[in-house]
Amino acid sequence: MADARIIGQSGDEVHGAEGSLVSRRQFVRTVGAGVLAAAAPMPGRIASAADVGPTRSAPAETTVGRLYKTLNAEQRKLLCFPFDHPLRSRVGNNWAIVKPTIGEMTNEQQALCREIMKNITSEEGYERFMKQMDDDDGGLESYHVAMFGEPGSDRPFEWVLSGRHDTLRADGNSVDGVAFGGPIFYGHAADGHNTEDAKHTHNVWWYQGEQANKIFQTLDEKQRAQALVAKAEPDTPASIRLRGDKLSSVTTGIDVAGLDGQQKVMVRDLLEMMLRPFRAVDVAEVHECLDLNGGVDKMRITYFQEGDLGKDGVWDIWKLEGPAFAWYFRGSPHAHVWLNVAKKA
Repeated sequence: MADARIIGQSGDEVHGAEGSLVSRRQFVRTVGAGVLAAAAPMPGRIASAADVGPTRSAPAETTVGRLYKTLNAEQRKLLCFPFDHPLRSRVGNNWAIVKPTIGEMTNEQQALCREIMKNITSEEGYERFMKQMDDDDGGLESYHVAMFGEPGSDRPFEWVLSGRHDTLRADGNSVDGVAFGGPIFYGHAADGHNTEDAKHTHNVWWYQGEQANKIFQTLDEKQRAQALVAKAEPDTPASIRLRGDKLSSVTTGIDVAGLDGQQKVMVRDLLEMMLRPFRAVDVAEVHECLDLNGGVDKMRITYFQEGDLGKDGVWDIWKLEGPAFAWYFRGSPHAHVWLNVAKKA
């Protein structure tokens, strides 16, 4: 992750259709939305018409501009920062980017924040995030938003939402070379439980874990021994630093290139499930990043024995990684998911 400033465990509990290849166009149309990325504070740029990803005229970004215009002078002191401020590139599992909550804003401003959430997610994703936020902190009103740069202008900007189990962004492609304008985080403690049951009952993200474990079940004995690692990586953004060419020298996990055709389809299905909660323009940007780095054949998948809830051999912690792609799913004691995608590590 290109020199990104990060927040770790601050405040949280310690701790395509099967059988057919899916074209990129079909995949983007199917999944409905995108993912994350890495980026340190850096000068912004203006997206061109040829860029893939969200534009400043996209629904979420125009709503950010509308929200910015409603802020009074006192709110701007508390919620607004220069574009290159270090807060912009932070990511964490439980943090307040600013002290005021969305619930302390006006009714109009709260409605605009909800509209932004609807526009950076798919219809299904929005419902999942609302359930997650209700369970984890009493709803969207308990979360925090900050704005960087000048939303609603022709200058770079970014909107960042933070709180328990979320770091989400909208930037109109202001940050060059990354998806989502920086790394993101999503998670869930289902029904408010710190330690979930082994089946992750009611966890809105565990369907992704189910697909990852279906892939493991297709591996032969030798492949399982290669894919499975005893100790999990740390539950911090350090786990999604992009390795670039160094990934090829990693000796743990299993290369997707070595899987058979059907298993590769299952990996593509896993990517689809990961991207399904997000908007289509972000999905397109993620795919552009993947294409520039060799696609799924340059990825590897790793499973971790640590944190096996129920000791049932269903691996709650796993990671999918490419040269400029890192998706780390920690389902123990509940879901913490770190995600980072860029054009170049």
